Amino acid sequence: MPANETAPPVKKRGRRARLIVLVLVLALLAGFGYGTYWSMDNVRASFPQATGTLKVPGLTGTVEVKRDSHGIPQLYADNDDDLFRAQGFVHAQDRFWEMDVRRHMTSGRLSEMFGSGQVETDAFLRTLGWRQVAQAEYDTKLSAETKKYLQAYADGVNAYLKGKSGKDLSVEHATLKLSDDYRPEQWTPVDSVAWLKAMAWDLRGNMQDEIDRALMSNKLTQAQIDELYPPYPFDRNKAIVDGGKIDGGKYTPQGGGAAAGSTGTGSGKGSGSAAGSQASTTGSQPSPTGLADDTTAQGATVGLRNSLTSLAKTLDKVPAILGPNGSGIGSNSWVVSGQYTTTGKPLLANDPHLSPQLPSVWYQMGLHCRAVSNQCKYDLAGYTFSGMPGVVIGHNADIAWGMTNLGADVTDLYLEQVKPEGYVYDNKVVPFTTREEVIKIAGGTSKKITVRTTNNGPLISDRSEELGTVGSRAPVSSSAPDRGNGYAVALRWTALDPGKSMDAVFALDRAKDFAGFRAAARDFEVPSQNLIYADTKGNIGYQAPGRIPMRGSGDGRMPAPGWDSKYAWKGGKDGNAGYIPQDEMPYDYNPARGYIVTANQAVVESGTGAGKYPYVLTTDWGYGARSQRINDLIEAKIKDNGKISTDDMRTMQMDNSSEIAALLTPMLAKIEVSDPDVRSAQKLLEGWNYTQEPDSAAAAYFNAVWRNVLKLSFGDKMPKELRIEGSCMNVREESGGPVDDLAKTVRECGTRDSDSAQPDGGDRWFEVVRRLVKDEKSAWWQTPAARNQPATATRDQLFARAMKDARWELTAKLGKDQSTWSWGRLHQLTLKNQTIGTEGPGFMQWLLNRGPWNLGGGEATVNATGWNASSGYGVTWVPSMRMIVNLSDLDKSRWINLTGASGHAYHDNYYDQTDMWAKGELLDWPFGKEAVDKATAETLTLKP
Repeated sequence: MPANETAPPVKKRGRRARLIVLVLVLALLAGFGYGTYWSMDNVRASFPQATGTLKVPGLTGTVEVKRDSHGIPQLYADNDDDLFRAQGFVHAQDRFWEMDVRRHMTSGRLSEMFGSGQVETDAFLRTLGWRQVAQAEYDTKLSAETKKYLQAYADGVNAYLKGKSGKDLSVEHATLKLSDDYRPEQWTPVDSVAWLKAMAWDLRGNMQDEIDRALMSNKLTQAQIDELYPPYPFDRNKAIVDGGKIDGGKYTPQGGGAAAGSTGTGSGKGSGSAAGSQASTTGSQPSPTGLADDTTAQGATVGLRNSLTSLAKTLDKVPAILGPNGSGIGSNSWVVSGQYTTTGKPLLANDPHLSPQLPSVWYQMGLHCRAVSNQCKYDLAGYTFSGMPGVVIGHNADIAWGMTNLGADVTDLYLEQVKPEGYVYDNKVVPFTTREEVIKIAGGTSKKITVRTTNNGPLISDRSEELGTVGSRAPVSSSAPDRGNGYAVALRWTALDPGKSMDAVFALDRAKDFAGFRAAARDFEVPSQNLIYADTKGNIGYQAPGRIPMRGSGDGRMPAPGWDSKYAWKGGKDGNAGYIPQDEMPYDYNPARGYIVTANQAVVESGTGAGKYPYVLTTDWGYGARSQRINDLIEAKIKDNGKISTDDMRTMQMDNSSEIAALLTPMLAKIEVSDPDVRSAQKLLEGWNYTQEPDSAAAAYFNAVWRNVLKLSFGDKMPKELRIEGSCMNVREESGGPVDDLAKTVRECGTRDSDSAQPDGGDRWFEVVRRLVKDEKSAWWQTPAARNQPATATRDQLFARAMKDARWELTAKLGKDQSTWSWGRLHQLTLKNQTIGTEGPGFMQWLLNRGPWNLGGGEATVNATGWNASSGYGVTWVPSMRMIVNLSDLDKSRWINLTGASGHAYHDNYYDQTDMWAKGELLDWPFGKEAVDKATAETLTLKP
């Protein structure tokens, strides 16, 4: 498919669909050997009915499903049960393949669909126990009302599934039936709850950083590791909340506002004075041993390194539904008060940065009670997750809300000392808690595993043969516990404790004001998200919710010694005292500045001084490149006495300015270059405004230079466990440093997955380089001679070499003629269907995947089309949707999805929004009944 293929007009939808189906069938008949199984009927059989009437068992009244020309449905019902039953039915109509894959993933049952290749992933997910936790949440934590909604939703899904299998559900299900005769089972409420565990896993915070820092200690000194994880630049990039305080067990933002948003339910315990052990450790670094402040296990580095290397490989194989965990995953959201908008009421924008998928992880939908009452409480629209009732991000008739990843440190790895009869804890051997799991394998024999759990969590090291004997070669001091069969690794994670986040979704959906919004946020425990707010009365606000642990010893930056109770989370596994009290979590309400920005930057500055927050949420924030750019854009508009419009918000969402380019380009332009071809490329940077438009040759060259700067200065100095798989170099046997003397070297190849290899080029690396460029003779700029190039000893020498390498890299990728270069040709997005589109037969990938699109934007820009500098320029995460809510007139709000409403390949709405999304365009977002009726193209009536 050509880049940026233009979608045809809506009026040609039927003809275009017929042509695509015809081409598909002919291709299958002619070339792929599946002609006996495939036909036009197979392809179209799963397309949902969108007009007429259908009977849905369990309904007590009629429900109207009104779809616009993009297939986006608005549902109208007379009671809550009917509304959510219809939501389940419609989700299943459009997205059941996605739902089915997801529930098998969250329960560790992918092998039942895809065979033995998924056993290792299933075993790891079974060890985490997402399904068990979801079941416990449903059984013991969720309200009766939430359970009622979940059951109604499940009944709607099952009403759709009744009598259907294979081709009636999706092309993908038809494909599975060819070999495995796969039959989907009934949907359950716990299937929906388990989705929140997958969401939490992908947004789990600093676990990858914790692993990476420990692995770096194999090759780098502690001082070098410190340089690669600099403290957050509070002096330059603003935190979300400024100057609040905790008083009497409650957080109060600067300028007050507590009365307007207070829930009045706090215990008053755990106030600032009681949180001294949680004082800021920003900038503090772990010990060189690889254990957090552990003086009893000096020398255990080898065993820890082996365990974490294997763990990193295991993590890479776990499907990332939302995106690669690391510096790129995040989001933008901001809200501007009516005093600075053209409408006189707030405008709220949100664009979560997640993994590109086909279909998009989001599903746009409206859920409307014909008359809001005690029997029917909901009237809202927004972005939903297929497989889960309710709306996750959006607005109702009174308030709007958005989300970005808070990035709280909610995971800790514990090194466990294991004996045959149990694990060591405070010099005693404690028996494991165990359970048996049976993994069924399509076309194969079932496999049984034993899951072992300590008081610090499940032993995730059991899922690897190498991890099973971790630490067997590790030297330890005489004061450390005897390692026996080796050290194992346990995971402590807030999401493995049952919670009430599903309750919070429905509470958000029906909140009417800031007090109701904050009350809902109290139960949004996992994953911890920045929640941004606006209402039709003109108020704006922010709340940081989440179950965030308070630690004993250690700061969560490095794996901790599990055998020492000093490192356990306070309050024990079941005690609420182990988490920061919700009444003391930061929030903001109508700040004097008139706007709030959240883009994964620091929430608040922690510390013990005046005006600082007494708890540590994390020390691994995003570094604020995106958030500060948004702040600057808003402030510039306000300073010029301008009013911000909906279109201004859209323009900000598409901002492609590069902070690192603004810093480095003037330096690159001054470097003397003798090679005429490199000099010609250097001239591209002259007069460049640092924006990364898709047609920019300067952006292409700069990003290639940036990638090569990172590779030369940092990448080649990383341990192999962090370098991208397949990247090989000759290293000295005694030191591991890159050299060109082959007689004294060994060949060493990287082992890390492309999505998580380092340096990834994210805004942490912006901050690293920003600090280092002041030292022109830093050791990081020193590289050995290689490939007929001289060694470098200074910053400018390394920059010159990177400019040369970039020139020849782009010549190979884009051609010698610079007039043909463009950033978009390098920076492409390909949308891939889940599982079969990534790992299936080549012809199935061709049938199900779409793209590429040539994109602008880049790493840590507001238009955050992320890429990993270690692996190449391809797009790895994107603004998965964009929305702008107009609180003055909700019908004038705007939205877009990455793909389309349909999950059915070759349906007109499979990816009909993607071209518009790529161009930064937005669709009208009707909400009121008159606006919805005007936009309606098809109406389906569901009857009892």
